[in-house]
Parts: sequence; C-alpha cells; structure tokens
Amino acid sequence: MKHFITLLVLALLFSCQNTAQSNKTTKKTILDAEPVVVPLEQGKAKAYFASGCFWCVEAVYESIKGVDQVINGYSGGHTNNPTYEASNTGRTGHAEAVEVIYDPNVISFSQLVDAYFASQNPTQINGQGPDKGSQYRSIIFYQNEDQKQIILEKKTALAKQLDAKIAAEVYPFQKFWVAEAYHQNYERLHPNHSYIRNVSIPRLKRFQAKFPKELLKAHH
Repeated sequence: MKHFITLLVLALLFSCQNTAQSNKTTKKTILDAEPVVVPLEQGKAKAYFASGCFWCVEAVYESIKGVDQVINGYSGGHTNNPTYEASNTGRTGHAEAVEVIYDPNVISFSQLVDAYFASQNPTQINGQGPDKGSQYRSIIFYQNEDQKQIILEKKTALAKQLDAKIAAEVYPFQKFWVAEAYHQNYERLHPNHSYIRNVSIPRLKRFQAKFPKELLKAHH
C-alpha cells in the first residue's frame, strides 16, 4: 500500500511539473508569435484588451466617444473554441477579453490604452476586484510594432508614477473568440443584476471620474 501511495505521489508530481513546463512553453510561444494585423473595415479599427470581468470592460469602452461597438470574448490562450465554463477553469490559457471597434479619426489607440489603465487597479495580478484567477488577468494585445511601443512606454511611465510593478501582460494579438450571446451587452441589458450594481457600475463611475470628459459620450 505504501509503495502504491509513493508511486501515486510521484505520478502527481511528474504531472504537475509537466503542466507547469507546458504552460511556460505555451506562454513563450505566444510571446514569440508574430502579431496578427486586423484590417480596417469601413474605416473602423479593432483593438483587444483583457482586464478582469468582460462585463465591466465592455461598459467602460462603450462609454468612450469614437467607440462603435464592444464585443465580449476570450483571448491570449492556447485552446480553440473556448467556452465560458472552460475559461473559468483557468486551464484554457485564455483571459476574458473585449474586442473594441472604434473610429481612429475620433479616438486613437493610444487613448484607448490610457482608458485601459484608468479603468482598473493596474497592480492587481491575476484579477480585478473580486474576480481572481488567470482567466481575469490583465493583457493588452498589440497588432504592430507601433502599438507595442505605445503600450510599453505607457506601462513603464505608470510603473514609475506608482512606484510599483504593473500587472498587465503585453501579447501579440493572435485570435479573438467571441463569447456566448448571453454575455454581450450585459451591463446594458441587466442593470439590476447584483454584480452589475455592485461591481460593474462602480468601476465604470470610477473610470469616468478619472478620464477626460471630452472623450466620454454624453449618455451611457
């Protein structure tokens, strides 16, 4: 029996080591990948961000002038066709993310990155507020070298300002998986949901108090 238990423990340790090594390899592969450039459609550009619950992030970006639409989904991982249930295990590698469709003549990518940092606790690792886990980690995705430099410069400046490490990871954009239909426009469609009242709306208001008023829509 003792021999069996010893073998079982060794097997579990070996499995954990392999999983850890696999995760490291996957992350390295993602970071080394060439970014995928999403072409303009009818003059509109797309940007991708992860910062905690996508219901919250969707509401933040929908309040900004020049943003036409925000779509909730998953990105940054290594599995195909992730679902909400699978993502919540933390084993897909994906984070809850948003696709921001915007008019670059009205709002710039640089300003969207400013909104990203202004709408969160930039030092919280693997989560935002009450939402914790790798599926809620902060990631900014870039599609070209110019965007990468904008992100890195702002991240460095913020770290110096706060005298703290900034949690946001910087990934080359690869693919965005659209989330289930019931996750879309969640804050707008479910204003009385307890999470929306107690987490999403307060986070949105904190963001709006910090972001330049001239860049915010008059009504949300």
